[in-house]
Amino acid sequence: MRILIIGGTGTISSAITRQLAASGHDLWLLNRGTRKSEVPAGVHQVTVDINDEAAVLRAIDGLQFDSVCEFIGFVPAQVERDIRLFRGRTRQYVYISSASAYHKPARNYIVNESTSLVNPYWQYSRDKIACERLLMDCYRETGFPVTIVRPSHTYCERSIPVGLHGTKGSWQVIKRMLAGKPVIVHGDGSSLWTMTWNEDFARGFIGLLGNPHAIGEAFQIMSDEILTWDQIYGTVTACLGVPYRPYHISSDFLRAVAPSHYDVTGNLIGDKAASVVFDCSKLKRVVPGFQATVRFEEGVRRCLAYIQAHAECQQDDEEFDGWCDRVIDVLEEAKHSF
Repeated sequence: MRILIIGGTGTISSAITRQLAASGHDLWLLNRGTRKSEVPAGVHQVTVDINDEAAVLRAIDGLQFDSVCEFIGFVPAQVERDIRLFRGRTRQYVYISSASAYHKPARNYIVNESTSLVNPYWQYSRDKIACERLLMDCYRETGFPVTIVRPSHTYCERSIPVGLHGTKGSWQVIKRMLAGKPVIVHGDGSSLWTMTWNEDFARGFIGLLGNPHAIGEAFQIMSDEILTWDQIYGTVTACLGVPYRPYHISSDFLRAVAPSHYDVTGNLIGDKAASVVFDCSKLKRVVPGFQATVRFEEGVRRCLAYIQAHAECQQDDEEFDGWCDRVIDVLEEAKHSF
């Protein structure tokens, strides 16, 4: 198949790029070329700003695609641009939405593709919902061949996935663990969550490409491994070989005291604070044999090995570390005041 990926080098899309390239597909990446060195040999790279429609049309002139996959479309205007660019040029347009679009607060902890899309806490999610609606309207009214994919917490070797971190990623959380400091865990640590290794996600995603049963449909792609947040953080500390020292704090309290640039309202209240179990039976019917195989413990070990070998993944975040200490100190002082 001839496949165009808009993006192609991010956390999710990089694994898809590698697997498609290894399978011998005629793969094209359209992006700004900031990670060219990471792209496998044989992949066509179109270095252009996707917002420059004239330049994009020149770059793809005469090309027809079996699938066009949009990984960096966040607002309806970007989707409208894609419809103009690719109508009549692709047999399938795959839009990457988000499982954070599902109803918050969760009405049922079991989530599937028919769960309503409502998120009053996170503009990012509301924009994804608006993009989905625009695309499905276009499919119903004009036959635009859309497939919608909703990832949840998908991770790769570059970063340990956690519930709360600062603006520089999760390295500072790891440093706190290694230093024996308490780590803030939202809620009481018992809510349910799912982490998905990007290579597992890629296999499910690729099974939808060129699949006639995927047109006009939405799919979520996740692991079946369900963990509490205490199990998630505890797995990380076990892999580090240090004791787990959680400090459980209400998500509402964290929202009240966190700097706005931590986006606790969206990331926690609008997503990770809710217990969620994803039912991926629809995907498995359309992509027979799909199964996520990388357990979270194995994914964490891969992440730690990579991070510890790559200094660029070890970004200190003194602001976040100091904020964690202040919040914990204030709560400890409040305890002793009674």
